[in-house]
Amino acid sequence: IAGEPVMPKHKRIHYKPGRPLLLAMLVGSLSACTMVGPDFQTPTSQVPESWSSVDKEAVTANPVDHQEWWKNFNDPALDKLIEQSYQENLGLQIAGLRVYEARALLGFATGTLYPQRQSVNGSAASLQISENAEPISNLPPAVGDLVDTDFNRFGTSLDAAWELDFWGRFRRGVESADANLAASLATYDDFLVTLTGEVATAYILLRTLEERLAYAENNVAIQARSLEIAQTRFRNGLVTELDVQLARALLGNTQSTIPELQRGIRQTRLALSLLLGMPPNDLQNIIGGPGNIPATPQSIALGAPADLLRRRPDIRRAELQAAAQSARIGIAEADKYPAFRLIGSVGYAADSTGDLFDSGSDINLAAFTFNWNFLNYGRVRNRVRVEDARFQQAATLYQNTVLNAAREVESGLTGYLRAQERVVALTDSVDASRRAVELAQTQYRDGVISYTLVLDAQQFRLLNEDQLTVARGDVARNLIATYKALGGGWQRRETGPLI
Repeated sequence: IAGEPVMPKHKRIHYKPGRPLLLAMLVGSLSACTMVGPDFQTPTSQVPESWSSVDKEAVTANPVDHQEWWKNFNDPALDKLIEQSYQENLGLQIAGLRVYEARALLGFATGTLYPQRQSVNGSAASLQISENAEPISNLPPAVGDLVDTDFNRFGTSLDAAWELDFWGRFRRGVESADANLAASLATYDDFLVTLTGEVATAYILLRTLEERLAYAENNVAIQARSLEIAQTRFRNGLVTELDVQLARALLGNTQSTIPELQRGIRQTRLALSLLLGMPPNDLQNIIGGPGNIPATPQSIALGAPADLLRRRPDIRRAELQAAAQSARIGIAEADKYPAFRLIGSVGYAADSTGDLFDSGSDINLAAFTFNWNFLNYGRVRNRVRVEDARFQQAATLYQNTVLNAAREVESGLTGYLRAQERVVALTDSVDASRRAVELAQTQYRDGVISYTLVLDAQQFRLLNEDQLTVARGDVARNLIATYKALGGGWQRRETGPLI
């Protein structure tokens, strides 16, 4: 067909425009159940056969739904936060209301399968014609006196109009609305997956910052004692002022990290309170005072990669959006053909209310009409092409969503495993640096070593403790990202209200 749009090189999904009009008319005349347009088929997608890291001891391929994955952290405060967010998060409530909106639109689309217009009408009218104006004034007086210039009319009727769904336009509309309802529910589920992941991530970040703050304050106390030792030795003439200034510089540098950590803790609490839909001050009742990073489980079960197609809400949403768009092709294609309508009206009309329901006052109308915008065929055909191009976009988006889901799982899993390895290395380093600080302080007090070695040991301790805390938080956050990528957490919607 001249002007056919150039489509991507991958195989088109299912729709071929240019169906011969006469053949379609013949088929339509033989069956009143004709539905033009394509029937949706799920686009093909590339899913890996297995995960790349299942050979690790911490990763298994056992099937699991991860319905309440946050309980693997064994942290009651985290459990309360997740429950509170499910009950009160305003964004989740908006997503639930959109499901109700889509459900109402489905009901509206279903109503088009029946007579589209049904109305009961009633009227009462009184009209008086002027005797001094045309046409009465032009009549001879003898004739004018015989003309009744007062008129009354009363009527009631039941009217109906029904466009027959001969080409499946309205059935395709119901099909599209039904897919949109399911897609809105999948959007709600995806929001729930994202919400639980964000709440858990924010909580882990909060505990990480609190532990970093505790280590910083502990090192401030250690460095303050070292400064006192340096000042005492300086007053006794055993060292120069250089040792005192070095100790004071290190102490001030460590103290400067505390306000920044406190700011991060405050902002994280504010972010958590927003996710929970509650004032910041009320958050204290749930999480309490400073705490530790929850311990992560020793292993994680991934299941098969193909399970993502069933479990991830965003994949289901992309598929359903493609299905809804596929139905719109049929709606547009139905405009190529004539529309058939039945029109009927029954009622009564009379000049007085007493005669309104007499047998002679009834009025009836029955009509069959059709209209065919055949001169607009070029515009209709191009509208079909527009809807088809949009479907191809939706199908490609579905394929990309599947690929991205697999990438997110692999990315989260890689971060989880590498962070675990980093924790092991840093744990040994922290133990060594703590022992080094003890030895350095003792030997400096005894005058065996210079203060430079004490300074180095304390710097290493602060750095290693901070890095170990961050690494432990990274283990938990990457594990959360993996659970989120696996599509866990939305299943609780099946046993509770949307809002």
